[in-house]
Amino acid sequence: MQRVYLDNSATTPVAPEVIEAMMPYLTGKFGNPSSIHFFGQEARGAVDKARHQVAALINARPNEIVFTSGGTEANNLAIRGLCEANNKHGRHIITSAIEHSAVKNVCEDLEKQDYWVTYLPVYEDGIVRIEDVEAAMTAETILISVMTANNEIGTIQPVSEIGRMVRGLREKGRKIWFHTDAVQAVGKIPVDVEEIGCDLLSISAHKIYAPKGVGALYTRRGVRLHPQNIGGHQERERRGGTESVPNIVAFGRACELAAEEMTISADYLRSLRDKLENKIGETIPDVTFNGHRENRLPNISNISFSRIEGEALLINLDMQGIAVSTGSACSSGTLEPSPVIRALAVPPASAGGQSEEDRSRGAIRFSFGRFNEKEDIDKTIDALPKAVENLRRLSANG
Repeated sequence: MQRVYLDNSATTPVAPEVIEAMMPYLTGKFGNPSSIHFFGQEARGAVDKARHQVAALINARPNEIVFTSGGTEANNLAIRGLCEANNKHGRHIITSAIEHSAVKNVCEDLEKQDYWVTYLPVYEDGIVRIEDVEAAMTAETILISVMTANNEIGTIQPVSEIGRMVRGLREKGRKIWFHTDAVQAVGKIPVDVEEIGCDLLSISAHKIYAPKGVGALYTRRGVRLHPQNIGGHQERERRGGTESVPNIVAFGRACELAAEEMTISADYLRSLRDKLENKIGETIPDVTFNGHRENRLPNISNISFSRIEGEALLINLDMQGIAVSTGSACSSGTLEPSPVIRALAVPPASAGGQSEEDRSRGAIRFSFGRFNEKEDIDKTIDALPKAVENLRRLSANG
């Protein structure tokens, strides 16, 4: 069976160019970058090169890049590390209702430690309003953490507006910082830390065709963080532990490729997404396209199919060789409906829309990548209408 992979927001295959770049550091170039002999300095040079490559993708300085084990660790270091190092200035955090669990669960844990958190609404288009951010501010606010783009519905948040607001407050003497989880956005759309004005920004390698197990936290010069991995003096004493040189080299090469190919890749991914959505709209009744129709990533489409369970549709498509998702991969295994879809302001069923429960339980995420072809979309379009029809009939009879 020829399989189709449409779950690139969960993880991406490793690009051949990335494998080629990392292979020498899995074999002969095996040194510890903290060692002072030739083998160590060879590894240190590779890590430094990758640091420059990652920094260039987001318009940062190389010494502002802290390598981590991935996006989750980057978010933990950003949020917990910032709060622990600066809590004398306040204990209030502002975030959104649709953050990834790597942000949401950290905030919830901090609430058990005498911090308090405001979760901003996102409305039906899935976008935070800057006026809500301003209204949530208090004299105790120390950190705002709002993602650059959502991992389930792809909506792009007004992070530059938030960044300008935070900069303006700091110019008036306020001690407040801004973090954005850019894991889904980096490599898909231009992300510029100077244009955003953020203090901290999280990235993950396996979302941009590099291996799992490596990521980075951009930390603006002068921002104080309490390290979460206590050990050696690596990463300017912000993250102890021997660097994973092969993965870091791969990450750097993937960032370089993303910078070279971003515009062409975005246009191609958008064409695949639009082809799928247009055909679904023509052939399947009672569907809802979740999130903003324009202000979103080019590679994500989230669609709710009325009167069926998303998990059932996922399994049905998987049996036909098509891999999709019902939401974040980090939330798989739970029977709860997507909290992201539930956070959208859904019109009541009596007004002709899907109910909140129906919409959240019937949501499917299709996410596209550089290795997808138009034939993958054709196969999905061929399989999807019949699968939906069969499941709706079973649901009606059940």
